[in-house]
Amino acid sequence: MKAGPLFFIALRYLLGRAKEGGRYLRGAAGGIALGLIPIIVTLMVADGMIRGITDRYLELGTGHIQIFDFLDQGIENIPVPPDTPGLRGVWRERQGLGVLVGKKGRVGATIRATDSSFWEDPGSRRFLKTLSGSASLEGPNDVLLGEALAENLGAEVGDTLRIMTLRIADDGRSIPRLFPFTIRGIVSSGYRELDSLWCIMNYESGLRILSADLSSSYLMLKIDDPYKGADAMAYGLYNKLGMGYGIYTWKELQLSQYSSYESTRQLLLFIMALIVIVAAVNVSSATSMLAIERQRDIAVLKAFGTSPGGIRRIFIWCAFLTGLTGAVIGIALGLGIGSCINPIIHGLEKILGFFSSLFRGGEVKILDPGYYLENIPLVMDWSSIFNIGIGTILASMLASWIPARRAGAIPPIELLRKY
Repeated sequence: MKAGPLFFIALRYLLGRAKEGGRYLRGAAGGIALGLIPIIVTLMVADGMIRGITDRYLELGTGHIQIFDFLDQGIENIPVPPDTPGLRGVWRERQGLGVLVGKKGRVGATIRATDSSFWEDPGSRRFLKTLSGSASLEGPNDVLLGEALAENLGAEVGDTLRIMTLRIADDGRSIPRLFPFTIRGIVSSGYRELDSLWCIMNYESGLRILSADLSSSYLMLKIDDPYKGADAMAYGLYNKLGMGYGIYTWKELQLSQYSSYESTRQLLLFIMALIVIVAAVNVSSATSMLAIERQRDIAVLKAFGTSPGGIRRIFIWCAFLTGLTGAVIGIALGLGIGSCINPIIHGLEKILGFFSSLFRGGEVKILDPGYYLENIPLVMDWSSIFNIGIGTILASMLASWIPARRAGAIPPIELLRKY
C-alpha cells in the first residue's frame, strides 16, 4: 500500500471518534503539549533575563571591548583608528574604589570616571533611566549615583557627597583623601546589582581623585554587533596596534558571569526536557492501546494484502501526527504565555499582595529586583524552539517503534480466526 493511504488511515485514527481509539492519541498529544509549555516559557524567560542583564553590562558597564595600555604612554595616545569599520565609539575611563559618606553613613562604591559623551551614546541612553535630577555632568564636582547606592546613603539630588579615596605616598603609606561632590542626578540601569555600585563622574574628576596606582584606566569601545563581531574586531585591533596593549572583549571581561548564566539555562532546559521525554513515552502506550483496539482493521488490511511494514508505518505515522500536534499546540501556548510573562507576573504579584494584606503581610515580589530585572525582555531563540519541536516529534516516533513493530508482526491467520 502506498504512503498516502497509510497516512490517511493514521490521520483518521488521530481525528476519529474516541471509542475508535483516537482518545489515546489525543491524550498523548495533550501530554506533550503540557510538557512543552513550561519548556518554551522557561527558555524565553531565561534568554530574556540573560540578554537583558548582559546588554546592561555591555552598554553601561564594560563596553564591548576594552584596551589597556601596557606601555604607560597614556590611554589618550592609544592609536585606535576612528574610521575602523563597525566601530561605534571610543571613550576613556578610569575606574577605582572609594568610600562615599552620606546621611546614613559610609558605603563602598565603584567610582567610574568616563567621558561625558559615553552617557549620551544611544546604547547607554537605551538602558540608563534618570530617576531624579539630571544625567548630565557639567561641573568638575558633579556626580551621579545609582538608585540603590543613593538609597543606602540616604542621598538626594543637590546633597553634598564626600568621597574618600587613597593615594600612595613616597614612603609607601596609604594616605586617605576626602573630596566634596554635589549629587546632580540619581539614575537606574533597571538592574539593582549595577545600581548599588556606581558613582559616576567626569573623566577629569576621576584623574583628580583616583590615584593611578590604585585604579585602572582603559579605552572602552562599542561596536555595531558585540555578540558576533567582538572577537573579529579585537583581532583586527591587535594586528593594527601591535604589542604593548591588552585588548579584551566583553566575553573575556564577563567570562565567569556569562558562563554561570549559560550553565543555569542549560540545566533548566535539561530538567524540562525530561518532562517531554516522559510525555513522549506516553505515545508508546497510546500506540499500543490503539493497536489492540484496531486489530479488526489490521486483519482487514492484511487480508487485502497490506504488508507488515505497511501496518508498522501506519502506527509510526500516528506517532508522528501525535508528536506534531502536541509540539505545535505546546509551542504556540508556550510562546503566548512567554510573550505575556511580564503582565502575568505583575498580575500574580497584585493578587498575592492582596491576600497578603488581608493577613497584614507585606508586598509580594515574585522576582526580587535585587537579583533579577524588573521587566523581562522578550527574546525568542527560534533555532532552539525549532530544535525542541523536532526533538519532540522524533522522540514520539522512536517511542512508538516497538508497539508499531508488534502490530505489524501479528500473524494474519490469527486475526482472521478471531474476527
